[in-house]
Amino acid sequence: MKKILFWALTIIITVVSAYYQRQTGPTKPVESDVIIADQKIEFSLRRSFHRPADAPVAIDVPDETIEGYFRYKKYPSHDDWDTLNLVRTDNQLIAYIPQQPAAGKVNYQIVLQKGDKKVKLTEYPVTIRFRNDVPAWAMIPHILLMFAAMLFSNRAAIAAIGREKTYTYVLLTFITFVGGGLIFGPIVQKYAFGDWWTGWPFGTDLTDNKTAFAFIFWIVALFKTKNNPYHRTWVVVAALILLAIYFIPHSLLGSEIDWTQEAIQ
Repeated sequence: MKKILFWALTIIITVVSAYYQRQTGPTKPVESDVIIADQKIEFSLRRSFHRPADAPVAIDVPDETIEGYFRYKKYPSHDDWDTLNLVRTDNQLIAYIPQQPAAGKVNYQIVLQKGDKKVKLTEYPVTIRFRNDVPAWAMIPHILLMFAAMLFSNRAAIAAIGREKTYTYVLLTFITFVGGGLIFGPIVQKYAFGDWWTGWPFGTDLTDNKTAFAFIFWIVALFKTKNNPYHRTWVVVAALILLAIYFIPHSLLGSEIDWTQEAIQ
């Protein structure tokens, strides 16, 4: 009975943390609504798009008297803003964000207009990042293994607190974490943005950096539990660090082309 309760608690913690990360990441679309001429317009603005194509951002606007435009520029850059009209297709107004190389970002802001009435969909520009497509054989194992690592990590911590053996759970955490974060993670990164690793010492990608940071603690935890399968302290510490790391939005400070440096070159 105790093990069933422990596993139930483990699953709840894992699902909640995974949901939080998904909802707070910088690739999640910006979703809200605005009012123009007494009409409510709901929208969802992309923040990630896979090449090769311009990124369509479609807004349902059945009223054909409503028009609009969007302004955009590369980010980060010293470019001036370019402005283009939205394209109407049936009941939608569509902004086509010009495609960029993998890891290229664009800031864009959409404005709707009816007569002399104007409304911005967002107060500040939205940032969209372009990436290459990642094959399923790389992405699916990456996601599943990282989820499994979080699951076993939480179970290891609960086992430590409940004074169960911890070694097996630590070993499973280590194996799945290495597979998902240090094997398939760089493969996904290479396909999507052209680089195997963009964390320290090559860049500031928090996803890579937090993976490396957590890996160190799990090496210690594995060593400690190998010698003592009931070891608790390092298991709890490593699990708490991994849990805290999962609450850092995925892809934050991720790969990007610095257009200010490209311009200088």
